[in-house]
Amino acid sequence: MIFMRRQVPLLITMIAGLVFAAQYYIPHPQSEYMLTSVTKWLQIIGGFALILGISSLFQQHAVKIRRKESGWGYSLVLYAGIVGTIAAGLLANGKESVDGSMTAFGWVYSFMMVPLQGTMFAILAFFIASAAYRSFRARSREAAVLLVAAVIVMMGRVPLGEYILPISGDVSQWILNVLNASVRRAILIGVSLGAVALSFKIIFGVERSYLGGGKE
Repeated sequence: MIFMRRQVPLLITMIAGLVFAAQYYIPHPQSEYMLTSVTKWLQIIGGFALILGISSLFQQHAVKIRRKESGWGYSLVLYAGIVGTIAAGLLANGKESVDGSMTAFGWVYSFMMVPLQGTMFAILAFFIASAAYRSFRARSREAAVLLVAAVIVMMGRVPLGEYILPISGDVSQWILNVLNASVRRAILIGVSLGAVALSFKIIFGVERSYLGGGKE
């Protein structure tokens, strides 16, 4: 039983990882066909995972509504939103407009989803401004350099800043294309090496947390 629960998944993971890592270096039609087939299976599994997630969400909020816990009214709103959106999408076949007229699904997206997204990002703007204020305080030389660079970039990205300081546009572009790009590449290289290392740990069974039992 332990063998089926522990060793078999590790064996499947190792074989699949090695096969699909080698697939990128095998320019053969069968290799491409195998990747296409597995991609379709991943979409199917993703669909089942979505159903599982939605059912779990419904169950969790049903318990909250039944027990009248704090905020259970928001759970009712969640139920109404999910069921209403699913019904509107099924009736409209997932289309936002038909023959130039907006469907119920399109109305939900345009007049509910888009304003909610705008509200969320507007709220996030205050958190970003607060974090920027704390980060840009010139308490050291490095913070002072960061503050000067940020001011130049912000001035170079808006017409008023370029009007006040005409050279700010060129300097801002240089900072973004040279200094910022080099740092971004270094971060991407580090992230890529970390992803490769984690992939090898998963393939060879060193990292087993995805089995639900840590490394045991």
